[in-house]
Amino acid sequence: MDVKAVRDAFPILHQEVNGHPLVYLDSSATSQKPNQVIEKLEEYYRGYNSNVHRGVHSLGTKATDEYEGAREKVRRFINAESTQEVIFTRGTTTAINTVAASYGRDNLQEGDEIVITPMEHHSNIIPWQQIAKETGASLKYMPLQADGTISLDDAENTITDQTKIVAIMQVSNVLGTINPIKELGTIAHKHGAVILVDGAQSAPHMKIDVQNMDCDFYAFSGHKMCGPTGIGVLYGKRSLLKEMEPVEFGGEMIDFVNLYDSTWKELPWKFEGGTPIIAGAVGLGAAIDFLTEIGLEEIEAHEHKLAQYAQQKMSEIEGLTIYGPKERAGLVTFNISDVHPHDVATVLDAEGIAVRAGHHCAQPLMRWLDVTATARASFYLYNTEDDIDRLVQGLQTTKEYFGDVF
Repeated sequence: MDVKAVRDAFPILHQEVNGHPLVYLDSSATSQKPNQVIEKLEEYYRGYNSNVHRGVHSLGTKATDEYEGAREKVRRFINAESTQEVIFTRGTTTAINTVAASYGRDNLQEGDEIVITPMEHHSNIIPWQQIAKETGASLKYMPLQADGTISLDDAENTITDQTKIVAIMQVSNVLGTINPIKELGTIAHKHGAVILVDGAQSAPHMKIDVQNMDCDFYAFSGHKMCGPTGIGVLYGKRSLLKEMEPVEFGGEMIDFVNLYDSTWKELPWKFEGGTPIIAGAVGLGAAIDFLTEIGLEEIEAHEHKLAQYAQQKMSEIEGLTIYGPKERAGLVTFNISDVHPHDVATVLDAEGIAVRAGHHCAQPLMRWLDVTATARASFYLYNTEDDIDRLVQGLQTTKEYFGDVF
């Protein structure tokens, strides 16, 4: 992979922040956007902005073709069997909430179990808390190993015949843990449960094959994979989606409306009420083209190399703690002794280095780690070892600064 050529495609990276060349290490929060995506959005708004599906004029036809063409690109990207299994949403959060509110409400009752883990993002905890309260089901947590990984023995012991839903992230946004989704799905299915996979931190970084992993639902966001904000995807097996009720009602998703009852369109449109996120979908399609041309295997290998390099360099800093397993996705979450993560991020920002600090929408995991917050450097296809060298230098500056203060 030609990283220089990749970086040249991202205009935002070629600027100075606080008098220093920008080092962007916050792609787990949101990725930057290449020219191809920016230009596609501009093309849509300048050339064929129109509502989709319901018009017969040329602009509406072009917009519909591009919107549905993006759905086909998503289908190929995740290897879904049919475009009927690809639902556009506002993002991962909306996708998970849709499954909880529709499938969960109709399939859970008192005595049933929902199994998740303490490492989950709040978006994969709170919807299940709410639907458990509503249905009388119980929320059950699969334990973590000391390094933040999952043991399949623990999974076997946690998932039972009472389990109806297993909901788990494929990659942890804090620990970088890569979970054994296919094996967990096998265990879930053995007990008659379905498995939902939060792919927000995996779809941008590795090749996804929903049929091979045999997941029942898969959710991800466009903005973390070089696409626009406000667009995401819910994949669901067609047999499940056909039986599920919509959770948003209005235009676009209906077949016939009578005075006292209505019927719904076929999949996937019955889940896409109202004017859809047309520009977002078109932009996501362009992002998929961009990533596919480079190659997801190439991107994953590049990020793995960066993660290993970062761990090696950062572990040499006295007083710095790295959280999570050695084999991980492309991020490193850490703390420096006696320095609050927000202070770390503030000093790094003064050096032109963007990292994330806080609880990363994972407060239960922070409590499991016995910390209130952490700092996180996350990598993507446009990052280099030079970026990590700048980070390490910035961390040394942070230590020196606060060493002088205290």
